[in-house]
Amino acid sequence: MPSIEAHVHHVPIREVQAHGDLVLRAEGWLRRSCGCGVVIRDPFRALTQTGEQPDAIGWRDGVSILVECKVSRADFLADRNKPFRQEPSQGMGDWRFMMCPPGLIQVGDLPAGWGLLWAAGKTIRRVHGVPGNTGWWRDRPFAGCKASENAMLVSALRRMILRGHFEEIYDGIPSR
Repeated sequence: MPSIEAHVHHVPIREVQAHGDLVLRAEGWLRRSCGCGVVIRDPFRALTQTGEQPDAIGWRDGVSILVECKVSRADFLADRNKPFRQEPSQGMGDWRFMMCPPGLIQVGDLPAGWGLLWAAGKTIRRVHGVPGNTGWWRDRPFAGCKASENAMLVSALRRMILRGHFEEIYDGIPSR
């Protein structure tokens, strides 16, 4: 199993901050626009079958939606060389999207089956591949690697156990 640190590379601090901001935007998009009840985002790390560490991934009624955030062209191009991109069946997400500043990535640059989101200001523009509300369950472009997705979820739950919060799942859903 690959180490968690295997994918770490050095980038200018400006890009790290911009990437972190984009990741938070991706988390919000998954929650609000996609209706994901559970979202995990960077900097969360878990040992997965393929070593994949998504920037943001959410789950909605049995569908997984992954968002990779790119703030430089070099990072986008380097992403293509990852083993789980070379072999899409090993990647997470039944739906997969790239999120970037407008124009950094074009539709023609995308790997087959991927969608594109442009983030500028407070707007996230659905450029390509985002289905309508009921479309999430039909014609999924991928069958996400459920072993890796499960490893993420179990790792998150295990951390709740270690911190003494797991028993709270039996309390039901709090009223608003």
